[in-house]
Amino acid sequence: MDEQYNANQSSTALNQEPSSDDRLMGTLIYVLSFFTSLIVPLIIWLIKREDSPFIDKAGKNYFNFLLSYVIWSIVASIAMFIIIGFILLPIIAILNFIFTIVAAVKAYNGEDYLPPFSIRFFK
Repeated sequence: MDEQYNANQSSTALNQEPSSDDRLMGTLIYVLSFFTSLIVPLIIWLIKREDSPFIDKAGKNYFNFLLSYVIWSIVASIAMFIIIGFILLPIIAILNFIFTIVAAVKAYNGEDYLPPFSIRFFK
C-alpha cells in the first residue's frame, strides 16, 4: 500500500509546475555548461536532484545530451579520415551550441526538453 502511495505522490510531483528556483537551477545547468561542461552542471544536479523532480529530469536530459554529442563528435573525428568528418564536426559543434541555448530557454519556461539526436542513457 505504501508503494502505491509513494508512486502516486511522485507522479503528482512530476505533474506540478516547477517553482521559479527549480526553473532557475535547470537553466543554470545548461547556461553554466558553456563555461564548464561537466563539473558545475554535475554539482547542481547532484545537490538539487533530491529536492525537485524537475531539476532531476533537467540534469538527466543534460547529461544524455552531453554524452550523445561527445559520441557524435568522436564519430565525426574518426570520419575525418574519409573527409566527411570535416563537414560533420562543425555541424555538430553548431548544433551543440544552438540546442544548449534552446534547452536553457525551455528549462527557464519549466518545460521538459531533450535536444534532438540525444540518446537516452539516463531515464
